[in-house]
Amino acid sequence: MSQQIIDQIFTRPELRERPPVLVDIGASGFVHAAWRSFARYSVCLAFDADEREMGYVEKETATFRKLYVFNSLISDEGREDSARPFYLTRSPYCSSLLRPREGELESKWIFADLFAVEREVRLRTRTLASVLREVGLDRIDWFKTDSQGIDLRIFASLGESATRNVLAAEFEPGIIGAYHGEDKLWSLMAHMDKLPFWMADMQLHGTQRIRKVTVDARFDSYVAQRLPRLLRTSPGWAEVLYLNDFVEGNSFTTREYLLGWVFAYVQEQFGFALELAERASTRFGDRFFDLLAEEAAAGITRSLYNLPIARIRSLLLRLLAKLERHG
Repeated sequence: MSQQIIDQIFTRPELRERPPVLVDIGASGFVHAAWRSFARYSVCLAFDADEREMGYVEKETATFRKLYVFNSLISDEGREDSARPFYLTRSPYCSSLLRPREGELESKWIFADLFAVEREVRLRTRTLASVLREVGLDRIDWFKTDSQGIDLRIFASLGESATRNVLAAEFEPGIIGAYHGEDKLWSLMAHMDKLPFWMADMQLHGTQRIRKVTVDARFDSYVAQRLPRLLRTSPGWAEVLYLNDFVEGNSFTTREYLLGWVFAYVQEQFGFALELAERASTRFGDRFFDLLAEEAAAGITRSLYNLPIARIRSLLLRLLAKLERHG
């Protein structure tokens, strides 16, 4: 990936005046890998809930142009004077506003202990729309959330008009049903299918279908510790990335096309980046997009040299066979 072309894009006045807005709900404390090449040009809103007073800290950092860190829960509904139950589980990464399906998990899955509820507290929640108003932002360019069961409803709570203008959206929906009333992968796909987005990536993650009581009864600790490598992993949840397809792009300006190209490029979706550049060049008459089209095409060509040796060997053998047939 050419950092030079990324840096050149962000010297454009469209992005200096209106930098990209990135939202990270359930922030891990690390910069999202996909954002590293352009984070320093961006405004980021990061949410990592705890039990402190709700509010935010505005920071000037070397990582982001501006970073807002919020110690609050984001939900599809929330009032400053009310609180909702929050279920603290054995693994902090499984804690949620939704109650885990402990019995269902215990009867099927080896990792059920991670979802055991150790304590229930009441925490105030906020809506993402109210936070945007508070900091004076009117847009989200890249939406990313891992909210343990409510990813879709948080996204939808922005309203259809706002979500249609998001350029990239990342979710981590469940598949096996770890929480009561959670937003599953199928419901996310059904919802996004009605919006101008296409699925650019999906990474499946999972666990093993065996009860812990069965493991304890049948195997010693040596085998039990190695079961994740001995048993086939079944899909349990997914990391999904959607990109706006720009089919309703009449409202999109040069700024959105520049960002759309960057977001596609960093995901190595060079074909889509090429299409966006060609479309923008025709629409705006801006020759800079011709440069971006060439860079995207070069990305496709470079991919040839990244093919595994076995794949190249297979292609050469097929080519030789074709030459022999026509020789």
